[in-house]
Amino acid sequence: QVQLVESGGGLAQAGGSVRLSCQASQTIFFDDAVAWYRQAPGKQRDFVASITGGGRTNVAASVKGRFAISRDIVKSITYLQMNSLKPEDTAVYYCNARFSRNNGDVDEYWGQGTQVTVSS
Repeated sequence: QVQLVESGGGLAQAGGSVRLSCQASQTIFFDDAVAWYRQAPGKQRDFVASITGGGRTNVAASVKGRFAISRDIVKSITYLQMNSLKPEDTAVYYCNARFSRNNGDVDEYWGQGTQVTVSS
């Protein structure tokens, strides 16, 4: 069972920055991917950003230019750097990892989530 442990959430002011970390208990290989999602109260969980083991990134249009995803492949840590924060960024942020098996199956795991609250 792979474990994902998020950290770095908390309270921030509008215009400020926060960096989230996601520590995976398993090595992230080339075909694997780690993503960040967020869920605001009463809303669905939305995609924020993803990065593959090979370094290919994808960032949601709603946060592009403000958020960036990166990873330390040696430590199996994935980061979400959030800049120019807005109150509407307030949500629980979840780390998601998808590990590809040799047979084509994909194992998917979620972290417990970390709260980010942005005050105006």
